[in-house]
Amino acid sequence: MSSGDYSHLIHIRSHEEVALYELIPDVVWFFDLDKHGWWWGNSAAVKFWGLDHVDELINKDLSGDTQGAKDRTAQTFELAAQTGLTIDPWTTYPNGKPKTLYMRHRAVLLGPEKHRGIIAFINEEVNLGETPENLLMVEAMRYTNMLVTSFDRSGNPIVENPAATETYKHIHRGDLAADSNFFVSRFVDQEEGRQVLAQANAQQGGLWTCRVNTAKGVRKHTLDVRITRHPLSGDFLLLMSEYDVTPLHEALDSARAAQDKLRKLAHYDAVTGVPSLHYLMDKEKELMRQASRGEQPFAVLYIDLDGFKAVNDQQGHEAGNLVLTTIGARLHDSVKEIGGVVRLGGDEFLIWCSELADKAAVQQMGEHILSRICEPVLLDDRGSLAKVSASIGVAFYHEHGDNLEDIIRAADKAMYQVKHGGKCGTCFAC
Repeated sequence: MSSGDYSHLIHIRSHEEVALYELIPDVVWFFDLDKHGWWWGNSAAVKFWGLDHVDELINKDLSGDTQGAKDRTAQTFELAAQTGLTIDPWTTYPNGKPKTLYMRHRAVLLGPEKHRGIIAFINEEVNLGETPENLLMVEAMRYTNMLVTSFDRSGNPIVENPAATETYKHIHRGDLAADSNFFVSRFVDQEEGRQVLAQANAQQGGLWTCRVNTAKGVRKHTLDVRITRHPLSGDFLLLMSEYDVTPLHEALDSARAAQDKLRKLAHYDAVTGVPSLHYLMDKEKELMRQASRGEQPFAVLYIDLDGFKAVNDQQGHEAGNLVLTTIGARLHDSVKEIGGVVRLGGDEFLIWCSELADKAAVQQMGEHILSRICEPVLLDDRGSLAKVSASIGVAFYHEHGDNLEDIIRAADKAMYQVKHGGKCGTCFAC
């Protein structure tokens, strides 16, 4: 027995209970899934299979059936157990010849052991002919891993292949909310499902990639919806093929993450986390364009730390890295509303300012930055401190160049004037 709860199914204990099916002229047979064989069939079923007696049907050897055929039967039982009735075309092989039939199935429990069983009713043949192409198409849809479901225009399922049944076996039709249906219930975002259904009806189909709830969890499926017609009633239906594209999207996400990581490595300093000079040069066109249009000065401040080598030599590289990281964070906090900071390498940083009113404001900002740099850096919980200062050179757009390279060179030259003049100060380029 399967581990599912089938207590709601009718339990047929013996053949005597189904004797009245002999009065039905249509083909009716009972199939035992747990034994994988016929449990009983009426005279029309015995005749259908070209046999003389029902015992021959019950004892018919099905050991040659494929696992795919067994899976299809099991999926039909599960679906019928949920919905009460399945209706779809099946290809059978009486006398070894293929015959495509329009079949109805109900789920029941059979015999004293309560084996899983299905009652098959055949009262109408699907007019697909006996051309091999049509029969192969039916078989392909039955055994393909692609999910195929047909819905009425309201989103209620008509027929689904075993792959679709298996994927959505956790969705019980009777448990759906009043404002939902089987089409919509598949979607993680049910409002998105309603929109897709409305668009599919309005546009006569379409292609969407959405997140859906499957028996294996949330997956990304590409939904290919087409308009078709029921082969018997002629009603218009929505035929949906689903492709699981989760691995593709996961690979794309991984590739994007890797690109982002490489971009960050190229544009951000590994020690301090602040942007690198490469980041600044990538922004050059934008910054120069803004500077040429603005009435406010565009300033570059070239910063070289004073006393950093002594920290590295006396207190170690780990302490040096902590000093660089702390200074980088202070500089960022000081200029985040008016510009930005990059680390040039070693103990050198560069700041650009584009939101200061005039040169006097730039001078004040330089003095503020210098005071922040001179604040001691706490190295450990024992209270160890490191102290550095800085030499800062300042240059301006247009006055000292119309590109970053020339402006930075002028600021660098001004910074060396501070170095040679005793360090710990700010100097404007000439």
